[in-house]
Amino acid sequence: MYCWRCKIDLPILTEEEYQLVFPTSFMAQIREYREKTGADLRQAQADVGEQALATYERITGFKETNPLALYHHRLSLYGPPCSECGKPLRTPAANYCAACSAPRARSDAAH
Repeated sequence: MYCWRCKIDLPILTEEEYQLVFPTSFMAQIREYREKTGADLRQAQADVGEQALATYERITGFKETNPLALYHHRLSLYGPPCSECGKPLRTPAANYCAACSAPRARSDAAH
């Protein structure tokens, strides 16, 4: 699926898959990791990020390099496909396509 932030097609996570990548918030995972290991903040961020990236790759087969990008590789954040270009709308409530500027089709307009 096309990610408008990354500007490429890549695997987008379902809610169930997202929970496997981030069972708790990134900050909570970092805090817990630091408590368990005594790692400094920078090391904890790197290690927790690597764990999230490894889980994403295991689920999708795609090698992402930025753990923060995984936050927006989540299906529930996107709208339906554009009726003109087929790329997903940026959000479920979007009124037009950011990729081609086509207005949202009336049949799937947000309520």
